[in-house]
Amino acid sequence: MNTRKFNILLLLFFISIGLCAQDKSYYTSKSSKAIKALEKGMHLHDNHQEWDAKDELLKAIKADAKFIEAHLILAEVEVDLMEYKEAIDEYKKAITINPDFEPRAFYGLAKTQMRIGNYEDAKENLKTFLQAAKISKVMKENAQAFLDNCDYAMWAVKHPVPFNPVNLGDSINSRHDEYFPSITADNQSFFFTRQIPRKSNSPLVDTIYDEDIYVSEKHDNTWGMAKSLGAPINTYRNEGAVCISADGQTMVFVACDRIEAQQSCDLYISWKLGTTWSNPLNMGPPINTKYGESQPCLSADGRTIYFVSDRPGGIGGHDIWKSTLGNDGYWTNPVNMGPKINSAKGESCPFIHEDNQTFYFSSNGRQGMGDYDIYMSRLDAKGEWGDPVNLGYPINTFGLENSLIVAADGKTAYIASNRKNGKGGLDFYSFELYPDARPFKVSYVKGKVFDKETSKPLEVRFELLDVSTGKIIMDAVSNKVSGDFLVCLPAGKEYALHASKDGYLFYSESFDLKTTGTKIDSVTKNVAMQPIKIGEKVILKNIFFETNKYDLKDESKAELKKLISFLSTNKSLHIEISGHTDNVGSKELNQTLSENRAKTVMNFIIAGGIDAARMSSKGYGDTQPIVANDTDEHRAMNRRTEFKIVQ
Repeated sequence: MNTRKFNILLLLFFISIGLCAQDKSYYTSKSSKAIKALEKGMHLHDNHQEWDAKDELLKAIKADAKFIEAHLILAEVEVDLMEYKEAIDEYKKAITINPDFEPRAFYGLAKTQMRIGNYEDAKENLKTFLQAAKISKVMKENAQAFLDNCDYAMWAVKHPVPFNPVNLGDSINSRHDEYFPSITADNQSFFFTRQIPRKSNSPLVDTIYDEDIYVSEKHDNTWGMAKSLGAPINTYRNEGAVCISADGQTMVFVACDRIEAQQSCDLYISWKLGTTWSNPLNMGPPINTKYGESQPCLSADGRTIYFVSDRPGGIGGHDIWKSTLGNDGYWTNPVNMGPKINSAKGESCPFIHEDNQTFYFSSNGRQGMGDYDIYMSRLDAKGEWGDPVNLGYPINTFGLENSLIVAADGKTAYIASNRKNGKGGLDFYSFELYPDARPFKVSYVKGKVFDKETSKPLEVRFELLDVSTGKIIMDAVSNKVSGDFLVCLPAGKEYALHASKDGYLFYSESFDLKTTGTKIDSVTKNVAMQPIKIGEKVILKNIFFETNKYDLKDESKAELKKLISFLSTNKSLHIEISGHTDNVGSKELNQTLSENRAKTVMNFIIAGGIDAARMSSKGYGDTQPIVANDTDEHRAMNRRTEFKIVQ
């Protein structure tokens, strides 16, 4: 036997099922016809020509039905072809001929039985394998892990979680594979990867697979026909694993074989320009390296990116890493997510929900159903990720599960699966995620921003602040062409929303979601930005006082600092601070209260470094209501602080 054939045999056995290569004189068959067919089949298998390999291996078995090596290699070929029942038969035939020939045949048999959910038989075959005299430490550890998976899987099947998947239909799914979904926070745009086979120009390969990014837009609560994003996003090369930002304005995806790539496949970023997309930019170092980067996911504020990489410094083969966008506009050096998320094997498909507290991912290195399962981890009170929880059966099965995302409502989930009666290959399904696996619901405010006088769309910066700390929770920029914007509102805090642009008065809004689980409908609000002019007013919606007092609450500081910043930028402006009340109580007390509140605000601004000569304060009591004082809600609107441009 020549060296090349020996190496092929050695490679196939060790990579596939760990069997030992042998010289021709030690084959279990003496038939030259059978051996010739075996070696040809192994060569084809090594070159991933599985159907041709199967034909040759069947010829070898026909020539000698007791040729153990042919049965074992055929079993591995059939595993690659996903003909699991046929592969199990071949493993069993080899073991029946001689159970002591290669104990690792029991290992291969058990792994294949797990692929069809036959955990009971798999468990027994793993036990037999572990009793063999000579087993490597790695294989022993793997077999023990598979045993644990069998125990978990048998329990999980007896304790299923609620799961009723609904195929998304012909508008999104096709006869080709669809996978790696991403959805905007308003649940209106669904992005994904579609793999389309096409004829190869190479004489060595008949078919190649082209990955492109597609999008479906929702109309009247129905998904429209998915369309390719086209140029400049899609090319004749592969593009996929797309991640869309919560507001739909930023896209990160994987593109392969581009000239500027650090590796064969890198992460690229693009921004929406009206209805089109900018030319994609390679994200470059430190995100991309000479190693592989893939499967990106952006946080709701767009300032943290999670992705998969096999770069050095990880815990397993492919780990999940994260990087944050600094105030200088550069991404920080990626940090490994650590052992709570990453295992000694492989992780994939990271997804951080818009609540920024619930993280989903796939792993084949944790107790599960046998292959990649989907897990969930939550941030604890210390800001650390908790122990991952398997989402359970039948969300996870004995097959490969990944590509799970959860909508902003916290209960609608989407998953890619190759279930029976689908449209073909991997299809997308939606389902209602059971309560224990749900993230917190996230609301959002969306709309268009425009010049109040000309109606021209504006590119404006939005900031969402935690009013208790003044910390910016997220920032966003409206689309420069259309003026569209969307800002997520996670539960549990009271928020101040500010919009600002040079030459315009700033916009202020407030949202109180302090009570966990508070239900607030998502808001559509068109923002008319007022050019700076004498006489124009701005209601400061995030100024708070104690009841019937003029002491500022700490929650007011974020808004007032915004006003101080506005006055510092526009140094020639003079303003009047005014206080207003509802009509409850005596007019005299309301007048005094409004005057004192206006004066308190003015004094805070002066303390912030603004010249007192640029300001005056005045109380109007209940004389200038903006709505009728007929409900609690309306009376609250009339209790307000304003500023007016006077010079």
